[in-house]
Amino acid sequence: MPHDSSPTGSEATVPVGASAGTDTEAHSRLADASAPKTSVALVTGASSGIGAAVARRLAAEGNWHLVLNGRDRTRLERVALDLDQSADDTSAAAFPTDLAKPGADRRLAEYVMDTVGRVDLLVAGAGIGWAGPFDTMPPRAIDEVFSVDVLAPLHLVRLLLPGMVSRGSGRVVLIGSVAGSLGVRGEAVYSAAKAALGTFAEALRYELRGTGVGISHVVPGVVDTPFFERRGAPYARSRPRPVPAERVAEAVWQAVTRDRDEVYVPGWLRLPGLLHGAAPALYRRLAARFG
Repeated sequence: MPHDSSPTGSEATVPVGASAGTDTEAHSRLADASAPKTSVALVTGASSGIGAAVARRLAAEGNWHLVLNGRDRTRLERVALDLDQSADDTSAAAFPTDLAKPGADRRLAEYVMDTVGRVDLLVAGAGIGWAGPFDTMPPRAIDEVFSVDVLAPLHLVRLLLPGMVSRGSGRVVLIGSVAGSLGVRGEAVYSAAKAALGTFAEALRYELRGTGVGISHVVPGVVDTPFFERRGAPYARSRPRPVPAERVAEAVWQAVTRDRDEVYVPGWLRLPGLLHGAAPALYRRLAARFG
């Protein structure tokens, strides 16, 4: 159900080139992304977890310029530097910023457009959670979950989508959660946020039919990332077992290359959703009993 977002570090006011010593050198590296065979991807939540795994998966294919966003400057720059040095046909730049901050999504989009000029693939992987009874959840935490998990990806899509539509190509991958399909005890706000993201993906997909721009909704279950320790409560259930972040990254790649609308990770997680829709009363009895 969850995915990763890094802890807050210092807010970036200027972009950080992963392997560049100066802004001029960083812009030179970014200019290489305008070559016809190089695709540009913006990946949020890339300092660790699913976002970092997606960045590595894209880099493994080559011919990508990656712009990586996350809140932990040190970890994000390390990921970008490793990718930047891993292959001659892959470049990466880091833009650390906290997407919960007002205007952060706009600054990120402007940086990409000013330095590269386009985004072919947006992978919205940043996400945070909060665990515990809803009546004890601080109002600030409610706002933060919705800011990062819903508002930031919606604003980024709104800023980058017109360019994709005008070119007649592009893809947006939204990393959701099975919690958004089913609702999870002790994660009411996180479940609501991911449900909103999934419905947004479905509605926008209808709007974009025939434009050449695709919308993919990748729906993980429990993923082995630092998400749980950062939300304030460890994952304590015996089932389902966490899957590695690389498995979700592979699902993202399959969604991109096979034009898939929705992918569950693992695939069997689609079944509880089908039961929920076909026999909601039975599903709720089972969920109440087994959690």
